[in-house]
Amino acid sequence: MNSTSKIENPKSPDAQLDLRGTPCPINFVRTKLRLEQMAPGAVLEVWLDAGEPIEQVPDSLKMEGYQILQTQFVAGEDNCGFFAMQVQRPEQEAA
Repeated sequence: MNSTSKIENPKSPDAQLDLRGTPCPINFVRTKLRLEQMAPGAVLEVWLDAGEPIEQVPDSLKMEGYQILQTQFVAGEDNCGFFAMQVQRPEQEAA
């Protein structure tokens, strides 16, 4: 039963990357490498920890020309949670 994959949702990410527990700057490097493998305009959802990761990674990606579409906190068990950030690869590369 794979019927849900046929539903087209424009906000649905093209790929997902779980970087919970990954320290800075490794999480930024892994995010950037994954985005470079994706098609122009593709959306990657990245899961980041609170604190330094969610403070640093979005700013670093913006400086590299990527667009942050949305960031939301996802509550987990025992009052722990993470941030789900959607970032889009530019349609055209900078010259």
